[in-house]
Amino acid sequence: MGWISHGIRAQGRCRSSLPIEGVVLLISIIIPAYNEASVIARCLQALLQDDRPGELEILVVCNGCSDDTAQVARGFGPSVRVIETKVPSKTSALNLGDSSANGFPRIYMDADVVVSRDSVRRVAAVLEDGSHLAAAPRPVDVFLPETSWVVRAYYRFWGALPYIQEGMIAAGVYALSQRGRERFGEFPDLIADDGYVRLQFQPHERIQVSAATSSVVAPTSMAHLLKIRTRSRLGHMQLGQRYPDLTQRESRTKRYGLALLSVARRPSLYPAAFAYAYVTLASWLRARRKLAETANYVWERDDSSRVAEAGKP
Repeated sequence: MGWISHGIRAQGRCRSSLPIEGVVLLISIIIPAYNEASVIARCLQALLQDDRPGELEILVVCNGCSDDTAQVARGFGPSVRVIETKVPSKTSALNLGDSSANGFPRIYMDADVVVSRDSVRRVAAVLEDGSHLAAAPRPVDVFLPETSWVVRAYYRFWGALPYIQEGMIAAGVYALSQRGRERFGEFPDLIADDGYVRLQFQPHERIQVSAATSSVVAPTSMAHLLKIRTRSRLGHMQLGQRYPDLTQRESRTKRYGLALLSVARRPSLYPAAFAYAYVTLASWLRARRKLAETANYVWERDDSSRVAEAGKP
């Protein structure tokens, strides 16, 4: 397959420059982008801070865009390679970027999150030492001034759940070593590509790098929050239908009762529990209605958080 041949070719030319050991790796970053002209600049600016030539290979894969995403990305010069396809599919964009990438570790990230160059290096360093095959930075929720109290309450409760802190959840970014990328072939046509990738690895094989962060801008309203939570829930349902063994394996490791008990010991979270319960139930019901129509599913996303200046380090 294409990604295997590219990975092997990269071995002979990877120079490493990780500050920890004084060697710099060619790190490939693949960013699928669908009409992300409003936020792609903030994403790329953070990655290109403290730029060291030859350290990063950044590929922005514009899929089905009808805006200026490609033009904005090209404005960053040769540091960013832009690939365009008329197919509006995130997983298709991931596969296209993978077939063109040369380096490892390989990082896959959404265009609307912000990750600093330092965080990229820290995540890459964890994978380079071979102790883990998959990694992600620690997500940091960013709230715009107009974000409603209900949304803030939901994230406060949700972020306190122990299994949310297990790694590679809600960061908008995940990274794989070369050995980790060999765990599966092409990205399948799924809504939850991150969930599929996470489930390829046992808990001891993946890690959340607490010293690295990704800024994720929260929705501003309940309506927008329900959109992204419905998409997440629907993605999990679709994943369960197509790969039941993977989802069942994860469900056996999650102790939901103990998670709720740990939260119950924090009375300050009780008011937020109502917001969490409502959003969880409402998004589950919405996802159930949409499950039979996943072939014609129109990707729901939150445009309220796509503000150019939000989330910048």
